Amino acid sequence: MVLGGNGVTHQVTADSRVQVRRAALASAVGTTIEWYDFFLYNTAAALVFPHLFFPASSAYAGAMQSFATYAVGFAARPVGAAIFGHWGDRIGRKATLIVTLLLMGISSGIVGILPGTSAIGFAAPLILVLLRLVQGIAIGGEWSGSVLLAMEWGDQRKRGLLGSFAQIGVPVGLVLGTGGMTLLSATLSPSAFDSWGWRIPFLLSLALVAVGLVIRLKILETPMFAKLVRNRQTARTPVLDAIRHHWREILLSAGVRFSEQMPFYLFTSYVLIYVVARPEFSKTFVLNAVLVGAACELALIPLFSALSDTFGRKRVYLCGAVLTGLIAFPYFTILAHGSHALVFVAVVVSFVPHALQYGPQAALIGESFPTHLRYGGAGLGYQLASVFAGGPAPLLATWLLHTTGTPYAISGYIILAAVVTVVCVIVLKDRSKADIDDVTVYRRA
Repeated sequence: MVLGGNGVTHQVTADSRVQVRRAALASAVGTTIEWYDFFLYNTAAALVFPHLFFPASSAYAGAMQSFATYAVGFAARPVGAAIFGHWGDRIGRKATLIVTLLLMGISSGIVGILPGTSAIGFAAPLILVLLRLVQGIAIGGEWSGSVLLAMEWGDQRKRGLLGSFAQIGVPVGLVLGTGGMTLLSATLSPSAFDSWGWRIPFLLSLALVAVGLVIRLKILETPMFAKLVRNRQTARTPVLDAIRHHWREILLSAGVRFSEQMPFYLFTSYVLIYVVARPEFSKTFVLNAVLVGAACELALIPLFSALSDTFGRKRVYLCGAVLTGLIAFPYFTILAHGSHALVFVAVVVSFVPHALQYGPQAALIGESFPTHLRYGGAGLGYQLASVFAGGPAPLLATWLLHTTGTPYAISGYIILAAVVTVVCVIVLKDRSKADIDDVTVYRRA
């Protein structure tokens, strides 16, 4: 027997334990593949796309245009959250997640064979933007489904740890995607890497998708959603219902992500352009630093998630948000003036406050919505931050540095994001110990 959050007991059989393991594996592997594809694009947007798809532009304009296509994928995420949130709360988590996996993998494979502007002209960047839109829609529907697949199974006292299996996909995808780019950039000549080497990791995503499909096809629907189907309690318009009755939680969920998401894309994508602008630093050096940081985060995410099960989501999350604000100025001081060793350490350490937030985040947001609206509500809250925080981050950082001439303008930008998050975390209700299968938990006083 397993004790639920409010003392309710749930029978755990050998078969259900197998399903818990499968759900956790499917959650981790699926998000790993999706984020592998997404981070490949991020890295290529910094290193390859400016001169491949925008060759007539200056270095500054090319970077701005490349990061603009990068931001398009983030703008598409709430659309994906709404589309797949509807079906995830109507027909189930499993079927919806299979579709998102296929969309992401196929669109990434096409990026891998897309000719540059020199070959097909204006059609090249246009197709690139369209493929980025498809990627954003797929990611928008992926996150909440993967989180719920793991979180709605198993011991409800360990929801933070279970939800973190979906979060692990980010550092693993970053390690695989960035690692692949690092290996190729280090072993190939610059001309070979720029012409065809960067395409190999994109094409490999098709093989990874096949593996993910096999795993996801073997899992069953989550017990919480299956109970809704048996009792005919699924919502007819779940996304609209979530907006109508839980708009406050959606907005707060977006707000809690500001100091997690916005700095993360500066620490993993924009840093590639900023540091390499110093002549003594190479692409490979920065990619290696990001790779080590992501590997460290792989261990930190489940650790901090487990701590949130003991001490509460909000306490752990607030530590991460405050730490993000504290490192904002020292981080760019080191990047601008530090030695190789200091820059390497700064890049790696920047992943720690992100892990403090990203680990408990899945459960913190997922617990804020009732089961029949959870896929859509959590997805909208999570992905809404992409429009205002993650997507514009490298674009705004590039503009801030160009306009002000100092990286400390970007530091101020990070601190502003941290303040937004601290306020939203304080206001958002902590349901770490609640029974999220009980709809009365979500009724307002």
